[in-house]
Amino acid sequence: MLNQEVRKIMTTHPTVATPNQSLKELTQLMIDAKVQQLPVVDQGQLVGMVTTHDLWKFQMNNGQPEETNVSQIMCKNIIKISPLDKVGTAAELFMDKRFKTLPVVNLRNEFKGVVTAFDVIKHTLKQEYKQPILYKEIIETE
Repeated sequence: MLNQEVRKIMTTHPTVATPNQSLKELTQLMIDAKVQQLPVVDQGQLVGMVTTHDLWKFQMNNGQPEETNVSQIMCKNIIKISPLDKVGTAAELFMDKRFKTLPVVNLRNEFKGVVTAFDVIKHTLKQEYKQPILYKEIIETE
């Protein structure tokens, strides 16, 4: 189950931010999507990741100037994974405790999607239990 490829469980069309979005737009995007981490994509290329932690840190130090955009607070040095990497590799990275979302890119750094810690948990649980035990109305089955 952890030996399957990430492409089998990743989200292929997640919400993304762009480098030129304002922090206000970014905040609303994250609220609407109910996420704490977003890939930053420019013309199909992954250029960074931005998190609620990045927003909080910026606001604590600078307030929230209207002229600030995503490119000024995003992390550019990011860990990424390939669609062909194994689910177990993603699980190991999530155990590092720094990540909840990993961007998925091909060899040309073209953004293909994301895999989350929840995706790995859901995948693993579905292998063991074909039908949800609790919350059947919430957890989708395939």
